[in-house]
Amino acid sequence: MNDSISTSLLNTVSLKSARAFLYLFLLALSACGGGGGGDSSKSNTWVAGVYKSADNFVARCATPRTGSSFPDTQGTILNENNWLRSWSNDVYLWYDEIQDRNPASYSSTSEYFPLLKTTATTASGNPKDRFHFTFSTDEWVKLSQSGVSAGYGAIWTIISPTPPREIVVAYTEPGSPATSVNLMRGVTVLEVDGVKVVDGTDVDILNAGLFPDGAGELHTFLVQDPGSTASRTVTMTSAEITSQPVQNVKTFSTATGKVGYMVFNDHIATAEQQLIDAVSQLKAENISDLIVDLRYNGGGFLYIASQLGYMIAGQGLTTGKTFEDIEFNDKHPATNPFTGGPLTGTPFHTQSTTGQPLPTLDLPRVFVITGPGTCSASEAIINGLRGVDLEVIQIGSTTCGKPYGFFPTDNCSTTYFTINFVGENEKNFGDYPDGFSPVNTVAAPGVVLDGCSVADDYTHQLGDEAESRLAATLGYRENGGCPIPSGKARAGEKPSLAASDGITPKSVWLENRIMRITP
Repeated sequence: MNDSISTSLLNTVSLKSARAFLYLFLLALSACGGGGGGDSSKSNTWVAGVYKSADNFVARCATPRTGSSFPDTQGTILNENNWLRSWSNDVYLWYDEIQDRNPASYSSTSEYFPLLKTTATTASGNPKDRFHFTFSTDEWVKLSQSGVSAGYGAIWTIISPTPPREIVVAYTEPGSPATSVNLMRGVTVLEVDGVKVVDGTDVDILNAGLFPDGAGELHTFLVQDPGSTASRTVTMTSAEITSQPVQNVKTFSTATGKVGYMVFNDHIATAEQQLIDAVSQLKAENISDLIVDLRYNGGGFLYIASQLGYMIAGQGLTTGKTFEDIEFNDKHPATNPFTGGPLTGTPFHTQSTTGQPLPTLDLPRVFVITGPGTCSASEAIINGLRGVDLEVIQIGSTTCGKPYGFFPTDNCSTTYFTINFVGENEKNFGDYPDGFSPVNTVAAPGVVLDGCSVADDYTHQLGDEAESRLAATLGYRENGGCPIPSGKARAGEKPSLAASDGITPKSVWLENRIMRITP
């Protein structure tokens, strides 16, 4: 058995226990039109390089859904594969880099869809497309709109995925099973259902316990609290967890003015009002600077990112400016293939989805705390604000590097996410496939920003002024200086919980740029 908890396995499991990202523009959960009649051997004949319209195959399902709200008609897996092939050729950003394969050679869409993407790499050697995935449509609708997913309310960080493994709690959701057993940031997981984390060989048990498939699962953990040498056993039953995406809103008084701080974890629909409330609170406290902690924010709805960008910058910098333009492949130079309308960028949204004016801080700069899990819609905040010359100062680690986005598209009960566009700011910049990096980053950086490279610190709670990244941010604000860059431990060394970057697995859809058709 494989002795590592691989990222791909963690993501696969966490999809089932999931949580979102991006804009007031689209949620393409449509079945893309009517399905038409039965099958046709002629329409299913494969000729390499020749593509029929996806409309010939849409909603022809091997297992059609019933009910008037669904366009499904009886079809076959081959119909579904043909739809994927033609749809990908039409709307995939790098459609000309897909190897054309006979859809009849694959017995399921789950086997065929992963092949419908580019195999190219970025300058750093990363796959250009690391972001190809699917959701059950029912799960996607539930997750994207409510932020509800199965779990314990503990967000894990995998500091070391291979033996000697190390797993800690990154943060918890209020009122969750995790908080009821006193789990907190920095708690180390020693065993899961009797399997040792450090060197246990039964990875399936580890993953099943860490990332339950649904609510009502009972799992036992041996844990060690931060600062303690003793261990304790906790038992948790998985439940439907509602994410609280905005946490730890507070103000720090300094000799040079008040500094606002907030942790922002997910760009989901419920984040809108929480961000409005947070900004209103900080505005009332008359802050002169803002720190937005995005270290675990993988993305979600782009319109949320746009709203936050506007609330930070205000009207002066954003009036008449674009938060993010989207560029499709060369088949769609002027028209949005999902809406049929002309290409229009995402503005800096000045109102909530209910039409209420958004509060603004009118700041000339913002400090962002980042990590490897800062992705997509979160990176759009950085890029969008830089596009209108608001100074962005980065404290933490290189972001994930995802200037791309999706129009989630349903067909036959599955919602498909294939990269549809690249996002660019007001200055037409969107080239950061290797992320954003503080200027003193030791490893190969992405796009370099002012700030400091500081590894994560699990020995302090988020919002604690002594926590390394927050302390570095406050210090940089006062004197422009940085601590010595820190990061992952060298091979064979045990990572220090005071200076460790790791993988913080979330649902794949929460590490993306998702567009909406309806507000």
